[in-house]
Amino acid sequence: MTVRTEAAGDGVTLVTLDRPERHNAIDLATADRLHALWRDLRRDDTVRAVVLTGAGERAFCTGLDRAVDVPQPASPYCLDDPLLTVGPKAADLWKPVVAAVGGMACGGAFYLLGEAEFVVASENATFFDPHTSYGMVSAYESLYMAQRMPFGEAARLALMGTAERLSARRAYEIGLVSELTPPGEAVAAALRAAAVIASYPTEAVQGTVRALWAAKEAARERALALAPHLISLGNLPPDRQAGLFAARDREYRLR
Repeated sequence: MTVRTEAAGDGVTLVTLDRPERHNAIDLATADRLHALWRDLRRDDTVRAVVLTGAGERAFCTGLDRAVDVPQPASPYCLDDPLLTVGPKAADLWKPVVAAVGGMACGGAFYLLGEAEFVVASENATFFDPHTSYGMVSAYESLYMAQRMPFGEAARLALMGTAERLSARRAYEIGLVSELTPPGEAVAAALRAAAVIASYPTEAVQGTVRALWAAKEAARERALALAPHLISLGNLPPDRQAGLFAARDREYRLR
């Protein structure tokens, strides 16, 4: 099983991406499992709040597993993206989700962070978006981050690629992260917050979550509609992407 669930008590469920040997990257089975899990949690009235994290110390999630082959339709008007359904809002789940991040969170991880209510991070967490370095358009990732941080910070994160990583401290300063913890303590802090939220009347909590998302939904929907066309136009062919990935520079600046 690539996704573990655990009843944490007080109406809180802990969801853990469990592929630490792949930095919790998401393959097709994991994508399907996440979508099914969010749908199941919609119907489970014993669950009133969720904490989402990744197994191991090295990464929260590094996005789509590069070993995955996702065949694409020949039409330039179609794009199959298995990560579009991995987040809780894509499954129409309006129970609050708190993300607990330790280690790397990059690329497709932003689909998950972008659909959490808020993020708690360990001081060893880092955030970056490798797309442009590998000849790929950062479309969905950028639109999620542009709604979670100042525009200039989201632009820098997307455009600097692998050359720069956002530190947990800087992420906290700009509002991407709501709470910093010592290494290894993000999950405990997120569970404490989730337990408080779960103790409140569930109708009021879910209504508040829905209202918060309604505040930015129109802009988000328009951006999501444009994203697949930008990807189709701007992405290099897969073989050229693979060549850039193989020749990547592993040095980076921590900001």
